[in-house]
Parts: sequence; C-alpha cells; structure tokens
Amino acid sequence: MKKAQIDAIFTRFSAAEPHPVTELKAPNGFTLLVAIVLSAQATDVGVNKATPALFKLADTPQKMLALGEAKLKTYIKTIGIFNTKAANVIALSQRLVEHYNGEVPHIREDLQTLPGVGRKTANVWLNCVLGQPTIAVDTHVFRVANRVGLCKTTTPDATELALEKAIPDKWKTHAHHWLILHGRYTCKARVPNCPECLIRDLCQYKDKTPADKKR
Repeated sequence: MKKAQIDAIFTRFSAAEPHPVTELKAPNGFTLLVAIVLSAQATDVGVNKATPALFKLADTPQKMLALGEAKLKTYIKTIGIFNTKAANVIALSQRLVEHYNGEVPHIREDLQTLPGVGRKTANVWLNCVLGQPTIAVDTHVFRVANRVGLCKTTTPDATELALEKAIPDKWKTHAHHWLILHGRYTCKARVPNCPECLIRDLCQYKDKTPADKKR
C-alpha cells in the first residue's frame, strides 16, 4: 500500500475518533496493567464487569498481595483462564513490590519481566499510561492490518515491525487504538461490515461483504 493511501486511512480514523482510548476501565496505572493482563483471551466488556469491586479493594500491588490469590479468584472467576491469571497478578504484584518499590516500571524490557506481561501488554500499557507511540498487536490489529493491506505478515511481532515502518509518525500514538476499534466494530473476523466501512475504497481486501450480508 502506498504511503498516501496509508495516510488517508488514518486521516479518516482520526476524523471519526480524534482521541481514542482503551475501553478497559481502571483507576490508575497499576490497575490498568492488571486489567490488560486479565483481558488476554477475554473481552474488555467481561473484564470491566469483573474488576470494579476488585479495584476498590486492591488498587496497589501491596493491597493485591494482601488480598491474596484465593480471594482474587473470587473476583475474576467469570474471566477466562482465571486461575492462571490470578497467579500472574499476584506474582507480578510481588515483583513490583520487591524490585520496583511498588511502582510499574516505564521501560518495556522491565515490564516484560513481570509475570503475565508480554510485549503486547507492555506496549498497551506504555501507550495508554505514558502516551508512547507503541503499536500493540492483538488479534484485531493483526487481522485488520493484513486484511486492509497495511502489511502482509504472519506473526504479531512481524506485524508490529511492519506497522512501525508503514504508519506515519503523526498517527502512531493512536494507531493501534484505531485499528482495534475498527476490527472490533466494523472489520469483524467472520463478516466484516464492508458496506459501512469508512475506508472501503482504500481497503485492498478482495472479498468485501456485499450490502445484503452485512451484520
């Protein structure tokens, strides 16, 4: 895809949603990190339903440790693979207390030393909390980027690198939010809503959904 086309895509995304933000609800940087960890293989809606009561009791690593793994599970049991996630949340809280004075580190490599925190989670946190122009590649971003024609890649890491090269710097801060929202509400996995897509004429997807099959 040509640079002018890529710029046009993000110009339209920006016009439609100038200031996109994560749909995860959290009162501070620590709780947002926990929410992101919990959202793996789960929906933001599901996480947002489970976490308000939890975050009222445990909004710091110290309070999360005091709550304990068994009690934590009772708050997040509606979220997929909650046993593993509970163990990770307690372990990452312990590491934050022992190695970072209870503060979430601001360096990606340090973030990735925390249990349950991979590159995508680190990128989301750095972008949402610090405003860094990181591109977090989840299933929506991977699908949309390759379907639309922003890149042709086979792995999340390759997609991240390709998008970093392709997307103009002025759009990078919000780029992954726009792609997530587009994938979540328009460019859906099974039946993309091509008839109402605001970048339909720029999209290189060959099998666009006809008007009579939109969902």
